Amino acid sequence: MTDKTHMHTRSGTGRTMGSPVQAASALVGAVFLLVGVLGFIPGITTSYDSLEAAGHESHAELLGIFQVSILHNVVHLLFGAAGLALARTASGARAFLIGGGAVYLVLWLYGLLIDKTSEANFVPLNAADDWLHFVLGAAMVALGMLLGRRTGSRVSR
Repeated sequence: MTDKTHMHTRSGTGRTMGSPVQAASALVGAVFLLVGVLGFIPGITTSYDSLEAAGHESHAELLGIFQVSILHNVVHLLFGAAGLALARTASGARAFLIGGGAVYLVLWLYGLLIDKTSEANFVPLNAADDWLHFVLGAAMVALGMLLGRRTGSRVSR
């Protein structure tokens, strides 16, 4: 079943599944939620006893690689919730992927430009975070642009 704004298919369970851009937004949102939760689990987050509310003094690292703080984890949780909420419509999903990806690209640049030992590193960020933010941002923008293209004017064969 299709309409002019959304492409829907029926699964074997009879439930309607959204468009590919909606599925991508929901998947990215779910991953952000998972990462946000994992950031609060000792063992998965190393040096958990040094987890700070914010700032570069937090030496906790998700998977022993990505520097995190309570603020950093909460941002992941909020991004995840936004991704799931905006996945309800194709336009919302596209906006989340492109807009959220742009935010992560700006965060990548910010991380490259700041002194990691200064108060400007309030999130906190390390080099691994910087490059993960680049990959996330680029992937989100690409997904939003590629999967969110309007297909109503094309003739399919």
